[in-house]
Amino acid sequence: MILLNGISVHFTTFPNGETKVDGNQILGLLQSVGNHRVELTLKFEDDGDLIKLLFVKEFMDEHDLSASLLITYMPYSRMDRQEGNSVFTLKSVARFINQMNFDSVTIVEPHSDVTPALIDRCRVLYPTLTLLKKVLKQINFDPNKDYIYFPDAGAAKRYGKGKELKGYRQLVGHKSRDFETGRLEKLEIVGDVDRKDYKVLIIDDLCSYGGTFSWGSEKLREKGASVVYLLVTHCEESIYQKGLLDSGLVQKVFTTNTMLNESKHKNLEIIHHY
Repeated sequence: MILLNGISVHFTTFPNGETKVDGNQILGLLQSVGNHRVELTLKFEDDGDLIKLLFVKEFMDEHDLSASLLITYMPYSRMDRQEGNSVFTLKSVARFINQMNFDSVTIVEPHSDVTPALIDRCRVLYPTLTLLKKVLKQINFDPNKDYIYFPDAGAAKRYGKGKELKGYRQLVGHKSRDFETGRLEKLEIVGDVDRKDYKVLIIDDLCSYGGTFSWGSEKLREKGASVVYLLVTHCEESIYQKGLLDSGLVQKVFTTNTMLNESKHKNLEIIHHY
């Protein structure tokens, strides 16, 4: 999905599958903006959104109009390195975006530091920490006895050092994963636990099927947790497919609307932020 100052740009399709772009529609949206700053938003749903973004940006270039870009979820951000014969697709997508020469690019919660390093004129937003206070209050989290759990060292680095979590009890997962298949092979939870029957809030950037969080919740319950919640910025449609929401392992999942707009399950709460 492509938005211009928050308004969706509509596209149609030719019989052969090619995208048809309505220039008059774009000009009309630009006229409604007036002299205000123009921001395009890439709300990634599939690869076709990248070519649509290119079409809109080049149309604006032809009319001597500049724009900034907001990316609610950076496509291919998980493919942030090359191992064996895997393709470093994030680097290719970053180069594609850089060639459009936006005034600035804002990325919501990238998967790693590699993304902002590859994108020109980039800044990063971390809504998870912004929403943390709201979620902690909603689940009646007690910092004197309950725990924050980071599924891996990357999440601990991204969130654990922030002022929002200073003084909170923290646990970290140490996991090994097959890079080619994505399959989780080993998980160990590191951190001192001195009690039973406590709550845990898992914090991370992205949920797909939720296997990492299911296994982590099982391990946390073995260590004495009575209830586990999950807060993630990005949540894919695939969360409905593998039973995480019905498993009883995670009481409730909190996420933003960077990927999903509406919840289809009582245990998934979408906080509209973008």
